[in-house]
Amino acid sequence: MKKKKIGFRPLALCYACLFYLFLYLPIAVVVVFSFNTSQLNVTFQGFTFEWYGRMFENVQLMQSFFNTLIVAAVSTLLSVILGTLCAVGMYRFKFRGRETVSNLLYIPIVIPEIVLGIAVLAFFTLVKIQMSMATLIISHVTFSMPFVVITVRSRLAGFDPSVEEAARDLGANDWRIFRRVTLPMILPGVLSGAMLALTMSLDDVVVSFFTTGPDSMTLPIKILGMVRKGVSPDVNALSTLMILGTVLIMLAATFFEMRMEKKEEA
Repeated sequence: MKKKKIGFRPLALCYACLFYLFLYLPIAVVVVFSFNTSQLNVTFQGFTFEWYGRMFENVQLMQSFFNTLIVAAVSTLLSVILGTLCAVGMYRFKFRGRETVSNLLYIPIVIPEIVLGIAVLAFFTLVKIQMSMATLIISHVTFSMPFVVITVRSRLAGFDPSVEEAARDLGANDWRIFRRVTLPMILPGVLSGAMLALTMSLDDVVVSFFTTGPDSMTLPIKILGMVRKGVSPDVNALSTLMILGTVLIMLAATFFEMRMEKKEEA
């Protein structure tokens, strides 16, 4: 049977160009206006690095930036540890209510963020915990961990249990099997889940708005407050650096996953 050749379709190409233009044009505008000599994001009047210098002089902006990095790093680490253990445990052990637990993990993903934010706020208020960096991290783990569980479980779906049995027959204990056999096999899924958790934490606004404390304001919340008066060029500069950092992390993770897949194929 001959395969039907797909010819050139101008309409499809036009649609793809419009899609990517709509997707990346706002990011390009932020990057371009971070080098603008004017304080107004209306017209580009000249090229300068002045706002990158002023960005580091803005104490409140830099503090919110560091808070964002701390919350994202800690919540991602906790989400990866808890999510990986949860996925491996649900894969290895059969117990009553396993499907119920599996379905409950999807709730933070499918419900609106504002509902999740109000629910977490109500819980902290009920147990009389004051809003702080800790409550912010816990709330981020709440919506980040399910993504790790899903990616790791998808990796475990194609895992051959006979490999673990062979290692156990050779005298390896459970910890050694997990560290030397299971973890290397599921590492691409763990990295994918970590990237999702990190991205979700870095740009979260809604849940953070309800659970942040007076000394733990994150950058998205800070920018949200500044938008009412107009976004200053130093915010554009900081956003550009965050975009660059995110792209570098994604490239590094992709490169690492490709190397892991090549090792598995070899």
